[in-house]
Amino acid sequence: MMDSNGKGKLLIFSAPSGSGKTTLVRYIMTKIDNLRFSISATSRKKRINEIDGTDYYFLAVDEFKNKIANDEFVEWEEVYKDRYYGSLKSEVERIRNKGFHVVFDVDVLGGVNIKQMYKDEALSVFVMPPSTEMLKKRLLGRGTDNLQDIQTRLDKAEYELTFADKFDNIIVNDDLEKAKVESYQLVMKFINDK
Repeated sequence: MMDSNGKGKLLIFSAPSGSGKTTLVRYIMTKIDNLRFSISATSRKKRINEIDGTDYYFLAVDEFKNKIANDEFVEWEEVYKDRYYGSLKSEVERIRNKGFHVVFDVDVLGGVNIKQMYKDEALSVFVMPPSTEMLKKRLLGRGTDNLQDIQTRLDKAEYELTFADKFDNIIVNDDLEKAKVESYQLVMKFINDK
């Protein structure tokens, strides 16, 4: 189902880093055909296995700041010093205007901001880690960040957990298969409601 304007709906998945939101989003994307991923923009450096325009739109810090000044984002945040993330309005409208539902895999404050902007056109889901200890193990297991970055992410996670009640639904990711089913059911119900 589209909204009353024939545009796709918005599906927002947010969580502290390492909670498994990207895994859940990728699962849902394989199960439902008319979903399209909203590719976020970031000013962070590209990791070895990432592709510009597929994983993120990688922008220089100055380029990101210019887009902020030109009001080109649905939401954006300076997550760490000079490390920006955001969702481009042009990306969201491009997908919605084709009648596809837009899927966001965004940080917690970004998710709150998108929900506030789109209200009933958006479903917001907070993916809760089973514990901060499990979160630490997951971040260490990735092998993509140094210990200082991991501690920064854990400190941020503590803060982000306080926003869980601002989301439509909370999924505790203590059992991945169960979390996948729960996510799929929530999304299907939302996109099929008028």
